[in-house]
Amino acid sequence: MTDQFWIAVTFISFLILFIIVGVYSATQKQATTTDYLLASRNVNPWLTALSALATGQSGLLFIGQVGFAYKVGISALWLTIGWAIGDYIAWWLIFRRLREVSEAKNSETVSEFLGQASGKYRLITLVSAIITITFLGTYAAAQLVAGSKALNSVFGWDYSSGVIIGAVVVAVYCFSGGIRASIWTDAIQAIIMMISLLILSTVALVNCGGFQSLWIQLMAIDSDLINWNPESLQFGFIPFFLGWIGAGFGVVGQPHIVVRAMAINSSQNIAFARDLKLLLATVNSCCAIVIGIAARVLLPDLLNTGDPELALPYLSLELLPGFLVGLMMAGLFSATISTADSQILSCSAALTQDIFPQGAKSYRWIKIGTLTVTAIVLAIALIDNNSVFSLITFSWSALAAGLGPLLIVRVLQKPVTTGIAIAMMLSGILMAFIWNLGLGLSGAVYEVLPGMLSGTCVYLIGHHLNMLGSESDSEV
Repeated sequence: MTDQFWIAVTFISFLILFIIVGVYSATQKQATTTDYLLASRNVNPWLTALSALATGQSGLLFIGQVGFAYKVGISALWLTIGWAIGDYIAWWLIFRRLREVSEAKNSETVSEFLGQASGKYRLITLVSAIITITFLGTYAAAQLVAGSKALNSVFGWDYSSGVIIGAVVVAVYCFSGGIRASIWTDAIQAIIMMISLLILSTVALVNCGGFQSLWIQLMAIDSDLINWNPESLQFGFIPFFLGWIGAGFGVVGQPHIVVRAMAINSSQNIAFARDLKLLLATVNSCCAIVIGIAARVLLPDLLNTGDPELALPYLSLELLPGFLVGLMMAGLFSATISTADSQILSCSAALTQDIFPQGAKSYRWIKIGTLTVTAIVLAIALIDNNSVFSLITFSWSALAAGLGPLLIVRVLQKPVTTGIAIAMMLSGILMAFIWNLGLGLSGAVYEVLPGMLSGTCVYLIGHHLNMLGSESDSEV
């Protein structure tokens, strides 16, 4: 039997496993929106960590980050280090308190938490929900595109086939079990991701002759590939590195990850989930970088004649037997759909609970919302096949800059008016757009940092002016 056969058998077997686990999770469900959206706030920390790992790393790791390392070399490691530091700070400073305050406020969605009240705060919830659907929907579409690119490189399928397969798998188990299905399948997918990355990075390193030989060969190709400090940074290394720390801290604006902290069974378990997730994520990211730089040596023509973002599947075909290639494809596809399912559920929650709240407590209504959002994301993915790295990183930026500063204000229980809250969200997104598209400075400092600083400055200025106005009124 051909390698192609075993690749297909292994890959399809894992897809079936995901569906079985997701559908089985529905046997534990309660027919309430709280259970569908937050698994009744009773997720154990092991599952929280694995789910956050799979959801956070996504196609950016297997496609985008591997391709980035292929192009820039060892300096890609700063992305991993900076991101890990920022992510740790967010979990350490924000997520434990988020779990406590969200339960106290009985908030089931991120947008509801940002509004934290009905009536005059309704506009905050509405605007944040629109932001969530716009950018998280695009983000989810990018995940489906990442998976379809990989399947195209291995099986020769057109992009639409991979996109449709991913959307159908996600729809089946999300519709069945909501976030519990997402978290359970995420845990399985995280394990597959880790195993596949460890196998390929080890095999690739052996084929390069070890680290020392890999280093020498990279230097022979281009000395910049072994330069720890990226060349031609407009503002120097420190702002560049701080930008990636800001990117990691931007997790506070990602509804599909924030909701994991809201669903954990106790705020006391946040620290364990954080540490486990950080450890495993760092190992995965380092493996991805090894794969990227090894591919630069083993597949040197990919930069000119192919797509560097497909370095991982191409290297798998070059080095691994059929059933392990199938495992790699399952790992890659796991990374994409484990993120897409979480994002689709968050968009569904924003649509059915926050934008059209008339049926907010209807279990049937939110399941219909899940299918509706899946169809929208599928349509976006079929239309747009742009760079996965660019799509994902900018969607992450817009969400971080738009929602992150306001979420921090709410977690700290600081006062904020409707006008200031909306100005914070819009100014953060606008700054990210200007920084990336208008000024073209994202290569110097990733746009999350200026975007979040913009929203924070709007809050500080607005709050100060309100305080001055209150003092003037009291004097009168």
